Amino acid sequence: MKKTKEKFDPFKNLVLDAYEQDLNDSIERDEWVSAPDFEERKKEFIEMAKNTIEMRKAKRITVRLNQGDLIKLKAKALEKNVPYQTLLGILVRDYVNGGYKVKL
Repeated sequence: MKKTKEKFDPFKNLVLDAYEQDLNDSIERDEWVSAPDFEERKKEFIEMAKNTIEMRKAKRITVRLNQGDLIKLKAKALEKNVPYQTLLGILVRDYVNGGYKVKL
């Protein structure tokens, strides 16, 4: 007797909450229609997703720092047990997100 391999169904034991069940029921009742500009919107969302992925990538840069500042930065990084490049990246990210104010 030959055994047939069952195809894995990730939805077999899926439990939906009330909101998800309501959405599922409305889909089964065919209450959803495509947006009139679906293809255009789809392209926009694809581009947004690509940009989001691209923004999360690290970019190598060259920067000149005062020798004393670099020594102090490395000492602070050592205290925090992180590489100094990581600490510098965190400082930049916090600054661009409004976490720090700089007097120029």
